[in-house]
Order: sequence, then structure tokens, then C-alpha cells
Amino acid sequence: MCSICGIVDFKNKLAVNANIAKEMGATLIHRGPDQQGIFVNNEVALQHNRLAIMDIERGLQPMTRTVGGKSYTIVYNGEIYNTPELRKELESKGINFETHCDTEVVLYTYIVYKDNCASKLNGIFGFVIYDEFESKVYIARDRFGIKPLFFSKVNTTFLFGSEIKSLLKHPQVSPKIDKEGMWQLLYLAPNKIAGTSVFKDIYEVKPAYHGYFKENSLTLEPYWKLEAKEFVGNREEAIETTKYLLTDAIKRQLVSDAPLATFLSGGIDSSIISSVASRHYKENNQVLNTYSFEYEGNKDNFHNTLFQPQKDDEFAVYLAKYLGTNHTILTATTNHIVNYLTDATYFKDVPGMADIDSSLLYYCREVKKAHTVSLSGECADEIFGGYPWFYREEMLSKGFFPWIHAPHKRPSLFNEDMIKPKAGFDFMQEIYLKSLKECPVLDTDTKSMRQSRIGTWLSTNYFMTSLLDRKDRMSMASGLEVRVPFADHRILEYVYNVPWEIKFEGNVEKALLRNAMADYLPDLILHRKKSPYPKTHNPQYEKCVIEILQTALQNKASLLSQLINPTEIDELIQCDNVTWFGQLMSKPQLIAWLIQLDYWFEKYNIELV
Repeated sequence: MCSICGIVDFKNKLAVNANIAKEMGATLIHRGPDQQGIFVNNEVALQHNRLAIMDIERGLQPMTRTVGGKSYTIVYNGEIYNTPELRKELESKGINFETHCDTEVVLYTYIVYKDNCASKLNGIFGFVIYDEFESKVYIARDRFGIKPLFFSKVNTTFLFGSEIKSLLKHPQVSPKIDKEGMWQLLYLAPNKIAGTSVFKDIYEVKPAYHGYFKENSLTLEPYWKLEAKEFVGNREEAIETTKYLLTDAIKRQLVSDAPLATFLSGGIDSSIISSVASRHYKENNQVLNTYSFEYEGNKDNFHNTLFQPQKDDEFAVYLAKYLGTNHTILTATTNHIVNYLTDATYFKDVPGMADIDSSLLYYCREVKKAHTVSLSGECADEIFGGYPWFYREEMLSKGFFPWIHAPHKRPSLFNEDMIKPKAGFDFMQEIYLKSLKECPVLDTDTKSMRQSRIGTWLSTNYFMTSLLDRKDRMSMASGLEVRVPFADHRILEYVYNVPWEIKFEGNVEKALLRNAMADYLPDLILHRKKSPYPKTHNPQYEKCVIEILQTALQNKASLLSQLINPTEIDELIQCDNVTWFGQLMSKPQLIAWLIQLDYWFEKYNIELV
């Protein structure tokens, strides 16, 4: 894994400034602490920071290859899991490789297949290839947006970077937030509208999009779309196909020249990954390393909810012993998660999920002390139907994103005249309704199947992308690459069309996944009810964040103080609780989010326009 950034201008040679490109790259060095490189001519300045995973000695970037007298240069962030097949295919077409890294495979895939490049890749990626002969650059991002890629255009200059902070380093890009950006923060965050960044005039390459910048024009279009198809097969075939696809995805992602581990919460998703990985390691006379995460004080203060019915700790330890892994328990204190709130905001470039982000940042930094690569269980719930809105019709019929339980709560904390909450809600509701219309369905779908498709569509396009973004930013901030085997597009393509009655057999969420992987897990784990990423239940955390927010609001010159409604803040502090987003975001997280917002306003010198 790595970071990429660059300046491209085919009209104005003076715009291609190597020093600015280096300054942009310096903001991203946390993503690639091992090696740095830059390629500069009078059309492009391409910068790269490398986290060395494969072919550590020879995989330097930017990488240039010349075929038929034409030169091509790539800056690439990602991992390609069908590299062996692609390599063999390209060799059959006369390509001679100089390295064993997937960067070279991606570059030659473009050289040979041009516009069909991205569709041939199975993996996680964001990359830019400079086609010197034709004076253009090719841009592509993976199907689920697991690897980030942002861009901006200033006059004739195209700027790109793995994180927003790199673009803001350019002297002609400003940290401006317009009303639509602010509405996203207040109504939708940590989700966001695909293609946007919250910042005005800074955009993201949408997941599954690719295209070219040439002359003075950028053209991006999808190279992959999820399709609704009639299911062909039966229950047993669905189980066997799912088992094959998932085990194949996990095994492909165990390839690494750097130390590898898995995150093991004790929930079914991470347990499946750890079990498959552990068997693979044992076959090669190795022992898998696993990590679980806890919070100081949770043993005494945990209380179960519909979304989090059980603590994870005992299940993780149980499965680690069952699998025979080398297991480590990492415990975050209140000080850890409070002190990392601002760091987490900086590495994400926007306020995120409060202590859910800051704790992950702490855990990743601890894992990095011994490992460079880890596998994690994200995306199973979105693909296999693990959330309540897949089977509770009332959650999909309220006219807004089903995981946002109290959409008006955050906006109510702000000055109504400045925020314009009614217009903001109408805007976001229009985005939601448009998303519903875009969901791929069949006329022959049953009511439950259509609801299943809508649940999957909304979850994968909004909820899942925010979790993947969080995982990328907090892990890469630590120089740790985290892979997510469930986010293999082949799995989603198949499972999306499996009848809901098979996916929800016996009224059990993720029944198809449980049936497919029954041979890999003991009954205690296999039949365990879903439990999300853990959060702190320590009352000391709430006390700390309240004190920090109250102190921050004493600064009347701050932008937050000018925007906030003090009466509503007082009521928030005094209330018992409020769950406003997803499964974990309640009163302490909302207060901590305001702390992140205050830090962000100041650190990024935000200007509201």
C-alpha cells in the first residue's frame, strides 16, 4: 500500500511544479513510510510514497515501462489479487516482467488492454498512468472504493491525491465548505455522497470509475455495475458457490512478503477469515497471528443493546484457542481514545466516527509494531444481509437512510439561520430517493427479495463505503495495510442474486454465510448473533468529552462557537442518551464528533461559503 499524488497539465508547462508535488506528497508520507519517488517532465509531476509489501527491493515507484517505443509511467496504491493469472496472460502476449510486484502487472495490463484495464483487475486500487506518447493520463479506482483517490481541477491543471490534505497543499486549492458540504456533515456523515469530498471543488473518483484526463478535459465513467439477475441453482449450490468464492478470496489475500495477521473480534465475519487463514498457515507449517480489541472498563460497564447483544472479548479468546493462533489482546484506555480524536480527524480529513475512529487508530498503531499487513471482516453484513433494515420493513419505509435513526439531531445543535436545516434535509432526502430509484431490481422479484436488494444497494453504496474509508485512513495512518476479503466483487455479484429465503433461512441474519462456512467454525461462534466493532462503555469517556467540548465552546472566536446553539448543547449534555447513527453512535460519540468538528474547523482553516 502507498500514497499517490500529482500535477498534470498539457497546456501550461509552468503549472507542473516538482517542488509543489513534493510538498503534496510530504503530507501523505504516513501511507508510505518506506520509500519515496517522483517523476517529472513538462506535462506531469507524479509523486509516490511506498509501503513495501511485495518485491520489496524492486517495486519502486513511479514505475516506467517502454513498449514499442512508447513510454508509460504509473503511480499506484493497491493490491491486485488475481496477479498470478494476469501475469501469465500478459506473458503469453510477449510481456517480460522485471519484478514480482503487482504494480508492474497493472501497468502492463493498461499497456496491453487500455480501456479494459480496470475491469480485468480483482483487488483494491487507486492509480494514475501517464501515457506519454498520447499526452494523457488514465485514472482508475477499485469497485468499492476501498482505496481513496481525490482530484481537483484548477484552470488547465489536473491535481490528484490519495487524501484531501495533499490537494490542499497546492496553493490554488482552498479549504472551502459550501452549504451542500455542510449538509452532508450534519445529515449524512460519516457517509457521504459518492463523487464528493465535502470540500468545495474537490471531488473523489467514484468507486468502479475510470477514465482519462487529456488536453483540458476529464472524462470518467463506470467500468463495473452491480446487476440484478435471475438466480439459477438451488440452496445447496448457493452454499457451495459462496464457500468457494469466500475461501478463494481469503487465500488470495494472504499473499505477502511482509508480516501478516488478522483482526479477530470473535464475531462470525472475522472468525471466518481467521479460521480460513489459520488452516492455510498450518498447511505451510506456520502459526497465524491474531488480534482482538477491548476497552478499559468495559467489563464493568458494558450494557447490551439490540445492535450489540454481547461482549466480544471472551469469544475472541475462545476462537483463538480453538484455532491455535498466536493471539494478542489490545486494550484501549479512555486517554487513548480521547487523545487520538484529533489525530483521527486529521488522517480522515473530515470529522468521522469519534472514538470508533480514534480507537481503531490506536489499535492499528499497536498492530504495526509487529505486522505490516492484516485481514479484517468488514463488508459481510452489507453483502449477506446482517443489518436489521434488511428484514425490518419499517426501517426502509421511513423515507431516509435506515441507519440514521435521528437525522435531525445534529442539525438541531446549530444555529438554524446559518444551517438552513429544512433545505438541508430536503436535499439529503432527495439524494436518498434518487438512490432507491437506481437500485437494480427485477420485475419478478418477490417483496422480500426487492427489500433485500434495496438493503444491499444502500448498504454497499453508503454504509459500507464509510466503514472502508475509516479502515483505510486509520490503518494507513499507521503504515498498516488492512485487506478486506469480503469486499471481493465476485462475492457481491453472486450473493446479490441469491433468493432472500436462502440468505435469511430460519429468520437468521446471514444464514447463507453461516451455512457456507459451517465447517470452519465451532457452534459457539457459528450461531452467535451479530455484534459490531466494539465501543467504550466507560462513563469516564463521556465525562472527559463533555469537559473538552465545554472548554472549546468558551472560545467565542471559534467557528464552532459561532455556529452552535448553546441551549441545544446544554440539553444534549443533560440528556440520558441519544442514538443517532448506526449501531454505535450515541450521546458520547455525538459530543466527541463536535470536538472533532471544532478541531477540523481550526486545523484546516475552514471557510464557509
